[in-house]
Amino acid sequence: MTLGELHDAARKALDPAHYDYMAGGAGEERVLADNERAFGRYALLPRVLRGSERRDTAVDLPGARRAAPVIVAPTAFHRLMHPDGERATARAAAAEGAVLVTGAASTTAVADVVAAAREAALDPAVWFQLYPHPRREVTEALVRRAEQAGCTALVVTVDSPVFGRHTRDLRNGFADLPPGYAAENMRDLPGAPPGALTDIPMSPAPSWRDLAEMLAMTSLPVLVKGVLHPADARLAVEHGVAGVIVSNHGGRQLDAVPASVDCLPAIADAVADRVPVLLDGGVRRGSDVAVALALGATAVGVGRPVLWGLAAEGEAGVRRVLATLRDEYDHTLALCGGRRNADLTQDMVVRRGGVR
Repeated sequence: MTLGELHDAARKALDPAHYDYMAGGAGEERVLADNERAFGRYALLPRVLRGSERRDTAVDLPGARRAAPVIVAPTAFHRLMHPDGERATARAAAAEGAVLVTGAASTTAVADVVAAAREAALDPAVWFQLYPHPRREVTEALVRRAEQAGCTALVVTVDSPVFGRHTRDLRNGFADLPPGYAAENMRDLPGAPPGALTDIPMSPAPSWRDLAEMLAMTSLPVLVKGVLHPADARLAVEHGVAGVIVSNHGGRQLDAVPASVDCLPAIADAVADRVPVLLDGGVRRGSDVAVALALGATAVGVGRPVLWGLAAEGEAGVRRVLATLRDEYDHTLALCGGRRNADLTQDMVVRRGGVR
């Protein structure tokens, strides 16, 4: 099946409220739509007579050498999509050589996610997403869990001072997980009774000082996710982050921001190759991957398409999504005259209807 067919199969398989949770965005969903539409505003300007029979598309990322250029972005509640949940996603990502960013709101504990990834690959790269918690001891406990589980990097999501207003969830009355499901990483944390869950925090209070404290908590590389302004990208690098992820949270936070890919060139220029820049939001085909890499990304993340594959076909569906995007990207690179990712440069991207 194509990615579009996987989406359609997922929609048929899922409870409508769970489908809407996965598919929906904030407000009128303008940003959700624009993330995909934005890639259509760019075209690739190929080079000729400089290609190769074989291409090298591997990328070096923090805690993940020679990884695929498409990573699995953090998304919540995989067990709502398929009974095997995050375990299936982890096995699929590891088998395809892709980094998995396992979510703070995973319905499977991080140690079990990493264990599942190790069933499919000897040395998988699993990154752990976390939100800054107002109580330092909770943040530190989550960091220790990720370290002990074997995660190779941390991804701090910084674009969620408050919850986005998800119109579909409000309409459906979807606020709590069904019985038997929980955000398992938030269980048994400091200050809560044994076995109890701690809420995932959304707070406008965390600051750059808090990020600096988080960096000091761990020897793991730390990436920041949710950066759209180049000044914030510069500040993040100055604070010592190992990577910057350009993201508008898949259109699920502020429904008045630009598409992620439109923010990418300015952030890549601000970072100036000091750390890797990644992007998520709207990537649906291999040519989208090529556009993002040409505009300065080291790799891209995909979220919803992975959930489509998971809901439609379980582990095999996730593998299909990742393999399809990787193969389409390799094909696009060949058609652009490239031997390796670095052969895609900003001058090879033009605006449709005129030069960028």
